[in-house]
Amino acid sequence: MSDKLRILLTGFGPFPGAPYNPTQPLVARLAQLRRPALDDAAIFSHIFPVTYAAVDQQLPEVLAKEKPDAMLMFGLAARTPYLRIESRARNAVTMLWPDAANTRSSKRGIAANADATIFGPHTARLLRAARLTGIDARPSRDAGAYLCNYLSWRAIENVKGGGPRLAAFVHIPLLARSGAVRRKGAPRITLEELVDAGEAMLMEMVQLARKGRNTTA
Repeated sequence: MSDKLRILLTGFGPFPGAPYNPTQPLVARLAQLRRPALDDAAIFSHIFPVTYAAVDQQLPEVLAKEKPDAMLMFGLAARTPYLRIESRARNAVTMLWPDAANTRSSKRGIAANADATIFGPHTARLLRAARLTGIDARPSRDAGAYLCNYLSWRAIENVKGGGPRLAAFVHIPLLARSGAVRRKGAPRITLEELVDAGEAMLMEMVQLARKGRNTTA
């Protein structure tokens, strides 16, 4: 068991304006996958409350406990009708919207005198893997200024600090109900389609983590 690749999947709970967060069922479904290609991987999952304090407290705890080789994170972008593969985290925090604990940031940046920080070239491979399932997936350079961007920044910090070898963040849209008639302006992507794309990205992360481990072995 100690030789298995360790992959951490994360999502978020509800937050103001989004009483239902579809990252929760997505992460649950992906964590339950059983595939031959995952035989050498142990999949762990964690759902963050949508608060800055929870990210700051729980991210170090879950990384110390699970010691993942790679981390694949999901967040909700309710106003975007397609999948967004984030390539970077911005040094930005909104002062307009409170988190789920009604806490507002007292500053506009995460770190002093720092530019945006990137996940790495592997995000292009995740984008390709998702697109091959037929889903509408697009690259993104703007993860916003809310908790998704904040978690992305903290995750990249941990990668650079000797934590997981790889991290990636994917924004998902609001989901259409499976089998429902798709009306104009209604969500178009179903949970099943999202799970297919999530599985493809998870498989890609496993391959990348495996390659990274073999390179450093």
